[in-house]
Amino acid sequence: MKHLSALLLAGTLGLASLPATAQKAPSPYHTRFAIDAPIIAGELAVSGFGLYRSMQRSGLNATELAALRKEDVPRFDRFSAGYFSESAQTASDLLCYPALAIAPGLLALSPAIRSHYGQVAVLYVQTVLAADALFTTSIGNLPRYRPFLYGTEGGDQRTSRIETNSFFAGHTAHTAAATFFAAKVFHDFNPDSPAQPYVWGAAAAVPAAVAYCRIRAGKHFLSDNIVGYAVGATMGVVVPQLHKMAGRRGISLSPLQGVNVNGYAYSGMLLSKQL
Repeated sequence: MKHLSALLLAGTLGLASLPATAQKAPSPYHTRFAIDAPIIAGELAVSGFGLYRSMQRSGLNATELAALRKEDVPRFDRFSAGYFSESAQTASDLLCYPALAIAPGLLALSPAIRSHYGQVAVLYVQTVLAADALFTTSIGNLPRYRPFLYGTEGGDQRTSRIETNSFFAGHTAHTAAATFFAAKVFHDFNPDSPAQPYVWGAAAAVPAAVAYCRIRAGKHFLSDNIVGYAVGATMGVVVPQLHKMAGRRGISLSPLQGVNVNGYAYSGMLLSKQL
């Protein structure tokens, strides 16, 4: 997942070059460059620092690998300790990486969304980077051995530094963020569409399939995938929801500056909700 940020930024720049389309209906979302640009920059900074932290660790040596015992794995996760499958790993890659482009790309098929696609792209970048920031922070601070290290397969992979990045499942988190974002945006632009159950069903099924493949590949335990799924799905729904206008009612976020009664200047962000 380490090239994800660059791919997202490249995609956003590409979308910015698309010809403008006349807006046919108002967007349910509200975005502001002064707020959203710093948020994206902050997410990139957090992601980069978490990745840096994870890369400071060294892999296990032969003695440390030999000392690993399946009995030390919590019972809930123990069934997959020792799993290894290169074909399952390839399948997880083929499900995850295309989904990051296909899920938001399918939104362009909706005329209502297509006329606001630049705005939707900004929200998508925020969403996936939010999941990525949480993912890299986790692997950077909470090392956990991958399941296949408890077996004998894996060859040179067994001593790689990234094989301590089991918690939580990045493939699952990023896929869930992409698919649930697409379902949420489709829902907000097309609330009365009869396709809603199918859209949400597909959004739930794809990251679940990725999670299954990551378990079979020996890359993540069940608990890693449950957390990854929850993080990705939450970001996929919450980030667009925070940008919903709903007639400019609800939660809003805006810069705040001024001088207090003692003459000291202050600045920050104002979070408000209209009742």
